[in-house]
Amino acid sequence: MSQSNTPNIQALSTEVSQLRQELQLRDQLVQQLSQELFRLVKGNTNFMPQQSDLERDITQLQALQEQLQAVEEQVGFYQEQISTRDSEIYQLRQSVQELTDRSRMLEQVVQELPQIYRRKFEERMTPVREKVAILQRENRQLQAELQSVSYRLAIKTRNSSHSGIDLPNFPRTVSEQTQISTPQNA
Repeated sequence: MSQSNTPNIQALSTEVSQLRQELQLRDQLVQQLSQELFRLVKGNTNFMPQQSDLERDITQLQALQEQLQAVEEQVGFYQEQISTRDSEIYQLRQSVQELTDRSRMLEQVVQELPQIYRRKFEERMTPVREKVAILQRENRQLQAELQSVSYRLAIKTRNSSHSGIDLPNFPRTVSEQTQISTPQNA
């Protein structure tokens, strides 16, 4: 329901209350007139209203009764509209309340999302960190083994390439020298 309907409802309510006041005023006037007529007729037995005055009064009374009936119909119509609008207002208030509650819930969820994402991220990162730590330990072990193997390989390569230079010279015995110098006959 738009805000333009609210002034309409207020205007209708104002008009209904004015019509009710007019109706009450007319009822009072009719009551007073009937009491006055009754008093005049009762107190003065010689008083007999003339036929034309009586017909005019009856015509006016019928016109007033018709106006009263029309006003009552209008009042009934406006009351029906007011009750319809009241039920619409109630439904709209319910909807607003539900939407407000839902909005608050969503705001709370939105505020909690960063914490939830951090927690979930930490939960997912824990196994990754553990795996990285294991891989780093394995990498250090493999690098240490690689250095050890490289060092041993370097020592072995150096020893094999310089074997003639690094070998010690042992003194030869006399019998070995004669065997080397003289060729043996077969």
